[in-house]
Amino acid sequence: MTAARAPRRDAQANRDGILAAARTALARDSNASIDLIARTAGLSRRALYGHFDDRSALIAELITAGAQRFNTIAEHPLDDDARIALAQLASRLWHEVAHIQTVTSIALDDAHVADTAAALAPLRKIVAGIVERGRRAGTLRTDIPADVLARLIEETARMVVRVDVVGPDAAATAVRTVLSIAGLSWRDADALIATRPEIVESAASHPMLDMPQNRPEEV
Repeated sequence: MTAARAPRRDAQANRDGILAAARTALARDSNASIDLIARTAGLSRRALYGHFDDRSALIAELITAGAQRFNTIAEHPLDDDARIALAQLASRLWHEVAHIQTVTSIALDDAHVADTAAALAPLRKIVAGIVERGRRAGTLRTDIPADVLARLIEETARMVVRVDVVGPDAAATAVRTVLSIAGLSWRDADALIATRPEIVESAASHPMLDMPQNRPEEV
């Protein structure tokens, strides 16, 4: 069998440009048409269809690319304390989501949530590991099964994104909400954040994350 050839450099550049244009158009209008996305990319509709079969295929590619970024963030070292690790992960992912809020909301809607969940399998595995570690240490709740708790944490994070929390305390709110479903009281969550304020600081200033932060219109 003949191996598939890598796309030509200019073809890949066009594809990347389409994805960047899609992020820009969707940030302005979550219902942006394929025609608008093509115009934003500086291409004809026909040229766009040379890379993606339809709007759904384009959205699926955006979801995959976003999931890869989230999975990469989750692979960075986390604290041994499961509570702090969960807070760190929630904060880092929240700061990433804040740059691509509209696209993330689309990825988490009911029409795409199954594909998103599959793409985020590495991240979900890390969350499951944190839950198991916290349950063994007695720092996370043990009144419900571990797999159910991991799923509840995931759904809670999804809900926070869909609510579109904004403002200077948005990251802290996301962290508190996730910690709450994991079994911490609001007082315990506040105390944890007070003693480790760097957890909710921007990922751009976090020494463990050397990743460029994107504006909504960037790749």
